[in-house]
Order: sequence, then C-alpha cells, then structure tokens
Amino acid sequence: MRYLDGIEYVQATKHILLAAMFAKQSKCLRSRCGSVIVNNGEVIGRGWNSPPGDIKPARCIKDLLPAGFKSDRHCCVHAEQRAIKDALERNPGRVKGARLYFIRLDDQGTIKRSGKPYCTQCSKEALDNGLAEFVLYHDQGICVYDTKEYNELSFAYRPEQEAAK
Repeated sequence: MRYLDGIEYVQATKHILLAAMFAKQSKCLRSRCGSVIVNNGEVIGRGWNSPPGDIKPARCIKDLLPAGFKSDRHCCVHAEQRAIKDALERNPGRVKGARLYFIRLDDQGTIKRSGKPYCTQCSKEALDNGLAEFVLYHDQGICVYDTKEYNELSFAYRPEQEAAK
C-alpha cells in the first residue's frame, strides 16, 4: 500500500468526488457507498450500493436475520460489485489493470474516511476480474492497495481486534 501525493493525489481526489456523486444514488437504509473504476484516467465503470434491483426497501433485511445466519449477511449489492459489472458490460477489454475507487458517505452526504480493507466479497471479485488496484480514503490520505494485497488484508481483518485498540 502507498499513499498518494502530488498530481496523483489531485487526480484521485476527482475520482473520489465522482464516486461520492454515485453514492448519493444508493437506496440502502444503512449506508451510502459509491465506486468508480478508472483505466488510463478514464472512468470505465461506476456503482453504488443498493438492494438487488435498486428497489427502496421498507426496512433492512439484516434486521430480520437470525444471529446464527450463515450465508452472506449483506442485503445490498455493493458499490464495488456494481462498478465491476458496469465496467465489464460497457468496457470489457479495459477492466484488467484498472483501479477501483471506493467511498462511503455519512448521513449528511459528506465523504467518510475508510477503515482498513475488510470486504472479502468485493476483494475477491476485484481480484478475479483483474483489477490492479483498490483505493480507499483514509485519515492519513488517499491509499492505493495492490488488489492482491487488498484481498489478503480483507481476509486478515478481525473487527474484534480493531475494537480492542
């Protein structure tokens, strides 16, 4: 992982602001996330988190799941997943080697800083489709991860260890 600076930081900021614009389309009742995929400076895919079919639910299905539910506990399609799908549909030959930017908005629509990589669902999909890098906006700045590293960190993440700090 590395933090961006200079012109790379300026360009990344533009993509993060664009991802924030897409996050505003989210219909998730818990969080609003956005993602864009960029190859050679051009946006080739975009997405936001929402329930399948982009419907507006009456309440979050996560509230209805029993504590021991073993399958995927996410009720929404993730922003990263939608961006990858969009890029594969509109620019199939340009996905390999691309960079994925991800952000989350707070309740006021302001960009929130990201924590450590943790979503194995999205890290596996990005790795499987050949994306080269995954970008998060941390307190320390804009951080670029090699997608393989992002996947490994996602599998190593333990929320209980973070809470103990």
